[in-house]
Amino acid sequence: MFSLTPVLVAVVCILIVWIYKSADGSVERRTGELKARSEPRPWVDEDLKDSTDLHQVEEDADEGQEPEENIEHVPFSHTQYPEKEMVKRSQEFYELLNKRRSVRFISNEQVPVEVINNVIKTAGTAPSGAHTEPWTFVVVRDPDMKHKIREIIEEEEEINYMKRMGQRWVTDLKKLRTSWIKEYLDMAPVLILIFKQVHGFAANGKRKVHYYNEISVSIACGILLAALQNAGLVTVTTTPLNCGPRLRVLLSRPSNEKLLMLLPVGYPSKEATVPDLKRKPLDEIMVTV
Repeated sequence: MFSLTPVLVAVVCILIVWIYKSADGSVERRTGELKARSEPRPWVDEDLKDSTDLHQVEEDADEGQEPEENIEHVPFSHTQYPEKEMVKRSQEFYELLNKRRSVRFISNEQVPVEVINNVIKTAGTAPSGAHTEPWTFVVVRDPDMKHKIREIIEEEEEINYMKRMGQRWVTDLKKLRTSWIKEYLDMAPVLILIFKQVHGFAANGKRKVHYYNEISVSIACGILLAALQNAGLVTVTTTPLNCGPRLRVLLSRPSNEKLLMLLPVGYPSKEATVPDLKRKPLDEIMVTV
């Protein structure tokens, strides 16, 4: 039995080393996974990640928030079209929106105030979680303010292109011929900055939950794009990465508002061009079950 002791000791040592290495490898893998998860993706705006914690908002809202009175229901007004008219209207609306393009060459010709008011009212018809309407549309026409916005965006965008976005994103953007230079921010007669309200305030001053605020505001942005196209105006959807806090301060917006999107709005310039892009056919975007 004693002659086996050295062998047993060797086996035990081998097992200990194997267990240690396996555990060490697992730790390294878990550490790598956690690091990968914690590292922000280059295309995620830090300001949008700064949303108020939902649980804290709920706690604040539960501390004495008076329940809202029941909303009276009224008869629904609806127009039902004959089938041929439905097909015609749906086809015409598709053809109208299919002409929509992201236009970066915008004329400085002024746009009627009433038109901008109407398209924003249209965006405000979007559905929202618990009808909280968590959006703020900031319309900028003042040339000095537009230029200040451009300075902030170009300063941050240069850093984005050079460092933050990553080589893959920069490479993918080359075909669109975009850069951190945003002349349209000065040229466009109107800039519309869309802010999402991460929470609201009840009558007693407590924070009020804004459910699905980003999805709700994103839907409103989609409706706004359709309304602009319908009015004969052009724009390009821009998400000024890492510019939100500075633009929020510049525009005197409260801290519960986070910049989601910026739209330069106007008429296309006479020399405007757009990339010759093709949209996916129906059979690639729709699945019927």
